[in-house]
Amino acid sequence: MTRLVLLSGWGCDARIWQPLTDRWPDGIEVSAPDWPGYGTRPALAKPACLEALAEAMAPALPADAVWVGWSLGGLLAASLLEKAPTAPRGLLLLGAGPRFCHPEGISREALADFRRAFARAPSAALAHFRRWQLDGEPAPREAHRRLQALLGDGPAPDRATLAAGLGWLAELDATATLAAPPCPVYRLAGERDPLLAPAAVTDADRILEHAGHCPMLSRPDDLAAALTTLARRCAAGAGRAPEADPTRQESPI
Repeated sequence: MTRLVLLSGWGCDARIWQPLTDRWPDGIEVSAPDWPGYGTRPALAKPACLEALAEAMAPALPADAVWVGWSLGGLLAASLLEKAPTAPRGLLLLGAGPRFCHPEGISREALADFRRAFARAPSAALAHFRRWQLDGEPAPREAHRRLQALLGDGPAPDRATLAAGLGWLAELDATATLAAPPCPVYRLAGERDPLLAPAAVTDADRILEHAGHCPMLSRPDDLAAALTTLARRCAAGAGRAPEADPTRQESPI
């Protein structure tokens, strides 16, 4: 049995993973815990404290699982590797890298502008971001309808937690950790991800064709297949660095 822990990104709770529910093959066990401050989970008293986050998430991040972090969830998962008592069997980064800001992707200036917009009107900024991240999908309007159907009736994320998340996007840098990771690490990216620099997409171990930042909405079958393949590779080679993948820029199927 290969265990996966799915971790969502900024502004979306664990329901974002629901389109994958019926697409996992036999032998895959999946959990999707919410971060504190998302869904029905209470926010942390100090939502910007990584140590408090690591303590709160420890029961949901077992060492015998492969962690899958999407967007900010990937950056946080990479940052929590240093704080985990035992490394997981692997880490899969979806639409994420060691840093969020990049001169050819989302610049520090653009993120600073968005943080100011969020401070003025949090709900409007969140709605804008949810649409913005869908720009690279084959059918953005349809993807947005799916997102709204998943998240629209649920509790809104805690505002202080959202603000802390934007701070993490601006500040966290997992470059050193990912340069010498304690477990196998693989990166996946949609070929038209609007939040990633082109070089970050090209350098991914799996590129999901005809997808953007939210392949769970636009390409759930391909995403589940790619995650399964890489998770099983992690589980088989835990403790070893990833081997070169000759199919890294091809379809994950």
